[in-house]
Amino acid sequence: MKPKPELSYQANELRKRFGEDLSSPIDVFTILQSQERLTLVFYPFSNHISGMCVRTRSGEQLVAINSTRTLGRQRFTAAHELYHLFIQDEITTVICGNDIGAGRDEEEKNADCFASYFLAPNDALRSFIEKNLIKGGRRPLAVEDVVRIEQHFRMSRQATLYRLVGDGCISLDFANTLKSDIIASARKLGFGDELYIPTPENRQYFTTGSYIELAERLSNGNVISNGKYEELLLNAFRADIVYNLAAEDQEAYD
Repeated sequence: MKPKPELSYQANELRKRFGEDLSSPIDVFTILQSQERLTLVFYPFSNHISGMCVRTRSGEQLVAINSTRTLGRQRFTAAHELYHLFIQDEITTVICGNDIGAGRDEEEKNADCFASYFLAPNDALRSFIEKNLIKGGRRPLAVEDVVRIEQHFRMSRQATLYRLVGDGCISLDFANTLKSDIIASARKLGFGDELYIPTPENRQYFTTGSYIELAERLSNGNVISNGKYEELLLNAFRADIVYNLAAEDQEAYD
């Protein structure tokens, strides 16, 4: 596995490349969706798969996220795939498992560590702990602190514990006590459930990015028939475009 300082540096440099600062929480899905020639797919894989990515020799890229995982875990998986696509050399297809940092090949461990630094840069995490949680004190972190960290950086409980144990902020024994009653611990501090639940079943199939844009260009240029255009969109789970389905919350100009 690469040294942690190297992975932290690479994560920071990729943030800068995307025009992001090194202190704020980051919208990793928006970053993926804004990349040229990259398609983002949400799909309900089995419980053993968190996601996958593909990079072709022609430069096309695909990231697929397991939509049955929690929002926090989906964000971590998206950051994990960024490592494979933008940092790792010579990849074609990578399928990523569900356990973070446990018993897999070196590049998977590198990608997990990178993802943690990408979502929560070292200095940002330390500053948040010192200024917002312990406030100059010397006390150990409590469960309430863990909740506030994962809420601020929008990470799953597993990803947060992985990082805090790895940085020596909490012990493994303490971390093991925080693997249950996750939603209850957040609710007690006034937070909602959205970070800790999967995508609703009616939204677990969805594609955005380059594939949709390319289908649109082919249709507008009369390269493909309208029937083929609709077939491509339906294959990408975008019946909303084909049938002009209304969004649940109607758009408004205000």
